[in-house]
Amino acid sequence: MIIGRVYGSVVSTHKLENLVGYKFMLVQCIEHGQLVDKFLVAVDAVGAGMGEDVIITTGSSARAALGKADAPVDAAIVGILDEKQC
Repeated sequence: MIIGRVYGSVVSTHKLENLVGYKFMLVQCIEHGQLVDKFLVAVDAVGAGMGEDVIITTGSSARAALGKADAPVDAAIVGILDEKQC
């Protein structure tokens, strides 16, 4: 899993039918408690907002989190962090 901060949203008016209704978010990765210069586009499965720290899963786990095994999704936001301890 990856920890990151929602940096913004990505708007896509044309997408595959099995992705309609999902919101794409741009997430800046956090490593060792610090924001790093690495970004991911992740499908938002939990209603995350701008500036929130989130948990992201990738690969087949991302598709499973959405309940769409055939969707071309590589990253999904699966949790919003209330706090983190380092």
